[in-house]
Amino acid sequence: MIKPGRYRHFKGNEYEVIGVAKHSETLEEMVVYRALYGEGGLWVRPVSMWDETVVRDGVEYKRFTYIAEKGMDTVRRPDKPVKNGDKLG
Repeated sequence: MIKPGRYRHFKGNEYEVIGVAKHSETLEEMVVYRALYGEGGLWVRPVSMWDETVVRDGVEYKRFTYIAEKGMDTVRRPDKPVKNGDKLG
């Protein structure tokens, strides 16, 4: 089960999972998610791919790792450095 919230891709970018939908023709479950960087594009990916592990340079990683509940601003985005006195988020 993929729960809504923030996830970090194994390459470092963060995404917000909005929910899980079904493909209209195949009924395959798809994760609906938004990039938390750049223009914040909306994407879908099969649940089977979301949950898989990938091997890069001989090291195995989870493709996406859950890091925070939906709406939580406690995780710093890689493209938003923290300065003294700034809130995380």
